[in-house]
Formats: sequence, C-alpha cells, structure tokens
Amino acid sequence: MGTIDTRDIKTNDICKDDLRWQIEYNPQRCTLCGKCVAACTFNAIKVDVERRKKVYSEGPLPNPQVKWVSEPVVKQVVTENKNCVGCAMCKKVCPNEAIKPVFNEHNRVNVKYRSENAESPKRGGRTNLHTEGRTLDKIKIGRISQMTDPSLDAMRHTFDILAPFGRVLPPESLPFDIEGNELRMSKNAPNTNWIYPIIIGDMSIGALSTRMWEAVAIATAYLNEVVGLPVRMCSGEGGMPQKLLKSRYLKYMILQIASGHFGWNRIINAMPEMVEDPAGILIKIGQGAKPGDGGLLLARKVARHIQEIRGVPKSDLLSPPNHQGLYSIEESVQKMFLSMNAAFQFRVPVAIKVAASVTSVSVYNNLLRDPYNIVGGFFLDGIAGGTGAAHEISLDHTGHPIVSRLRDCYLAAVHQGKQGQIPLWAAGGLGMRGTLAADAFKMICLGANGVFTGKLILQIAGCIGNDFGRCNACNTGLCPVGITTQNKTLMDRLDVDKVAENIVNYFIATNTELKKLLAPIGNSSLPVGRSDALITVDKNVATRLDIQHVC
Repeated sequence: MGTIDTRDIKTNDICKDDLRWQIEYNPQRCTLCGKCVAACTFNAIKVDVERRKKVYSEGPLPNPQVKWVSEPVVKQVVTENKNCVGCAMCKKVCPNEAIKPVFNEHNRVNVKYRSENAESPKRGGRTNLHTEGRTLDKIKIGRISQMTDPSLDAMRHTFDILAPFGRVLPPESLPFDIEGNELRMSKNAPNTNWIYPIIIGDMSIGALSTRMWEAVAIATAYLNEVVGLPVRMCSGEGGMPQKLLKSRYLKYMILQIASGHFGWNRIINAMPEMVEDPAGILIKIGQGAKPGDGGLLLARKVARHIQEIRGVPKSDLLSPPNHQGLYSIEESVQKMFLSMNAAFQFRVPVAIKVAASVTSVSVYNNLLRDPYNIVGGFFLDGIAGGTGAAHEISLDHTGHPIVSRLRDCYLAAVHQGKQGQIPLWAAGGLGMRGTLAADAFKMICLGANGVFTGKLILQIAGCIGNDFGRCNACNTGLCPVGITTQNKTLMDRLDVDKVAENIVNYFIATNTELKKLLAPIGNSSLPVGRSDALITVDKNVATRLDIQHVC
C-alpha cells in the first residue's frame, strides 16, 4: 500500500459540511426523471456518474463476485456561488421522494463566504435572528364585554372598519363658518381618504416579477370593486406601467417616492393624462429592514422593462440612505410635502415612511407641530419587516422592534393632545404566524390607525422562504416560484389568477376575523389606542407598553 502525500489535501477548499443546506439523496428511489435538476434555479444539483461496487452471484450455487460499475446519480454542487438555499423545489417535484434539502446546523457559511469573497453576503426576506421572542404573541385581548356592557353580534352587527389616510383636523380647527342657517367652509381642509386599515405594503415592480405585481394589482381592484373592501396598494419605489398611471385603477394605488427617485419622471409626465388621482403619496425616508442602508436592486433583476420604467441603464440600483438635500424635518415639510401637495393641488394625502428607531418619536413630534397641516400620515416600519435585497449584516443587526416604538409615538401624540391628527400606520413582521387580523387588532389597540404588510402577501402568493434561513434568495433573481424574478421562464411558474384569488380570499377572511375581535370588546369601529382591551402575562411587556399584567 502506497503512502498518501498530505500536500495534496487542501483543507481550505469549501466542502459539503461547510454549506447551510445539504442535499439528502436516495438513489434506490430515484428513477432519474430529471425533474429535480430542471426545477433547481440555483444549479445546486447536477446529474453525475459514480463508480460503485456491486456484489453478484452466477450459477446454481452461491458464488459471490465483485465488479465495479458506473451509475448515474444526482449530486450536490459544492462551489462558492452555486449552493443550495433550501427552497425544496427538488423535493416538491420529485415523484418518488428521493431527494430533499436538510439544514446543516454546523455550517460555516458566515465565515467561509466572507473570507472567500471579501464581501458581505446579501439576501432577501426577513431577519433570521429570533433571540427576543415575539411581543405580539405575548399579548391577548382580555377586556370582554358581557352583562353590564354587552358584546356585539359579529355576524349581524354593522361594523365601520375604516382608517384615515390624510391629516385629520380637530373640531376647533375645521374651517367652518355659520352664514344664517347654513354651515359653510371658509377654505379647503386637508384631504383625508377613509380606507381599509390594512394596506398592501410597498413592493416595487422590479423587486417583484411583473406577473406577481400584476396579481397584487388585480386583487386590489377586485377587493374594491367587487368585495367592497377599500384596500389600497403601495407601488414601492420605481414607478409603474404607463397604462396603469392613465387608468381609473390608479385611485387604488399609493405612489411611493424614495431617495432614488426612480420612475418619477414617468409619473410626472403622465400627470396631465391621469383620469384619477392616486390614493396617496408616500415619501420613504427609511424602512424597518436594513434601516439607514438605502435601497438595493441588483443588476440581474433590472430587465429591459424595468430600465424603461425607471429610466436607468442595466446596473445595480442603489438608493441613497437618505434623501439628498433634506437635512431636517422642517426641510422635508417645506420641500417635499409642499411640492407634492401642490402638484396634485392638495387633493391627494402625502405621508412619510420612516424606520422605527430611537429617533422616531422626535420625528413624529415635529410633524405634529407642522403649522401647515399637510403631513397626511406617519408610516412606522419595524425590524421584522422584509426586504428584496440587503446585506445580511444590516438585515440581522440593525433596526428596532415595532411594538414599543408605535406605543411611544401614540403616547407622545396623546401628551400633546394631538392623537389621531396625523394617522399612525405601523408594520414590521405582522402576520408572521399567518394571523394578520390578530396582529393588526393588537397594534390598533396600542395606537395605530392601521397597518401595512408586504412579506405576508408574498407568502399568500406561494413564497417558499421562511424566517429561519430557507430560500431567502429574493436578491438573486432566481426565485423558484416566480415571485421575485424577471426571468420569463421562472415567471411563467406563477399563476396570476390563482395568486389574485388567494390574496382576495385572505382579505375576506381577515375582515371576518377583525369583526370577531371587535364584537367581544363591544366596538363597532376600530379601537385606536384602546390599550385597556389588552392583557399580557409578561410583566416587562406590561410595564413597557402600559397594559394590564395578568397571571
């Protein structure tokens, strides 16, 4: 037996044990149909040949013999850039359950990727760190109306489930004059739209595939015109198709302007031909996931139609972490809010979206003192929100949980006696357990006028990622279910009509569930700030949020 030259062993080469996901393959069950390899968009598996020992016997008596044969198999690709993300599409399409990804808790990806590539890993989805527990799961609805204060019949009572989008003036500030026996307005009041308290959050037609974005738009129109729920959808940064800008369905869309200003030339040029005003304008200062890090759309997702809509070449699209030229709340009011209000002649509410942080209350307090009354909403986004692409370090380690910061903003407004004047909208991990109604209801009781959600909409559509490292490859443009890709072959996997139907059904179910939560506390409208309806067994949560502690 010869000796082994240990100089041939390369200990720094990446191996299967270093990867986050390992392919478990059973060749005895495999028929080599090839479906798994065809379905894998990440090229993480391949058909290969292995040399195997085979024992056989010929003749009437046992006579074991050994021979070596070459057998085709499916093998995992082990490279720096073509690694399994755990999406399990191979398992989903395999007719014989011969293959599946298995999470490797002893992986070394965090060390290997950075040391091999000299850069931070990027991904989509949400933060994958769950060290604090989820505050909303520790809160229950404990104030139930009974004999002295009867609860309502959820199936027969009429409920007013609407939230304001736009500045709400207190009674003494309304511009009313009495002329004889008539009440007249001396000047125009800020425009306020009353909409459903759950907004489909900002996801751009760049981050999402065109088919996914179309499905969300179809669902939004159907909810408004057929179901009767005034749900609004936010465009996200990057503009939208010209045909939609000039259609009557624009009234269901909230147009977002972010620090990159992508797509806004097209929107401005379309304004003379708009037959409807948009539902609102949302100026994005920051977002809950990767706050302070700016937007990111990688070049591989900037297809030709995205280039046309945004007016950019095919390259990485990086939004600055802040709006250039705006260095204070006062400037944002004077420049952006005033200009956008003036552009639509004060018919369209203009709101601001910020990341939850220790400075959020200061921002909200300053906006409440705005003497022009032109700030139409305060959108607050927490760390557990999702993103299409981010540096992993930012996604996991920057941000602020939404619940306590929402509560602080609401109580700050109460302290000034101005609660409800600038509607509070909150997000960040809502519906993470699939129960959006319960999360929304608790947030409203803590002071929100409404909530917005994005990641949940993708899960309704069929997203196979989760918050524990599975898939989260939205940034790659290789989404295996066609939701976050511009690749036509992959987009065709998405059934637009089915996705729209699923979104509509989810909202109908959520609306019923909201009534089932409103009725027991005896409310026929949204219980904004009704923290007395909430209880918790966690004393720290009770103290921090000023709600009742029970045991």
